[in-house]
Amino acid sequence: MSSPCDPQYAPAGDVGAALMVIDSRLRAVYDGKTETDPEQQQLIDQFAASLGPGGVEDLLDGACTLIYMYMRWLRLAYEDHDKDVIEYVVPNLVATMRMMPRSVRPEAIPIMAGLVIAAGLDLSPSLWRQQYGDWTKGEMNPLEVTAFLLAEHINRVTGDQDFATRLITKALASADQD
Repeated sequence: MSSPCDPQYAPAGDVGAALMVIDSRLRAVYDGKTETDPEQQQLIDQFAASLGPGGVEDLLDGACTLIYMYMRWLRLAYEDHDKDVIEYVVPNLVATMRMMPRSVRPEAIPIMAGLVIAAGLDLSPSLWRQQYGDWTKGEMNPLEVTAFLLAEHINRVTGDQDFATRLITKALASADQD
């Protein structure tokens, strides 16, 4: 029986734009910048404002697609070692978010954990979230943080700071060829 949250029913969104945001955050962290560069934040804010309502929805769906793709890769990697991805990823993700109260309000953490668990169970994070109503403004930063932390986890597991970005760009390139 198919679930209404099956990824085949989910819009992919603007994965390229979502990846651009996450990759820029990864690069800033790897370059040793602990605070968001105000100029970079202004560019991201201008970019988001230029998208319009439909574009913002596409960016949100793109971020959820990143979360799904990252969790799928992590699930397969952990299964190769007879480990459960949810057991090894979600507690660390939640603990890290709890240490980021300026970026992730405590009430957003259960939603983000739910997105990651849904993806870990091969469900669409965006369709899972959709059943609880519209996205809130307070969930925007936590969504970005969630995708960022998953990408950083993949990079740490692989020992390659660009692996998560390459993973998605290769998937996008192969989808374009199909």
